[in-house]
Amino acid sequence: MTKYIRHLILCAFPLLLVGCATNSITNLTPGQQPRNETGLYPVEAVWKSSQKSVVTESIKPYVVVGLEAYPMRPTPLLQNRWETLVPIPLDKSHIYYQFKFDYEYKGMPARRSDSLLSPEYRLDITN
Repeated sequence: MTKYIRHLILCAFPLLLVGCATNSITNLTPGQQPRNETGLYPVEAVWKSSQKSVVTESIKPYVVVGLEAYPMRPTPLLQNRWETLVPIPLDKSHIYYQFKFDYEYKGMPARRSDSLLSPEYRLDITN
């Protein structure tokens, strides 16, 4: 009996490894930025995925600040890197923000939607 259980575990292990796709978001924004005249501050992130079924054209990233979501655009000449400008009012010295990546992947029988939300980050504005 234990021989069969051991055989089953050895056969299932490679299937578990193949099925483990990972998606990750890396924040590239410094924690502090000097206050500027425009009130707009750059925010950047990298999204990496080992999930082969992701439909690249479907990726829609956002920066979420409170209840506002600011769409991001691809950084020119770089792959999987996204950027946008976030407004910060003069009366605020910091904001909390997260990255949200909505995307589709090839599923059976049709495409499916998913999203990935980053941890919360803090951006301090210095005078």
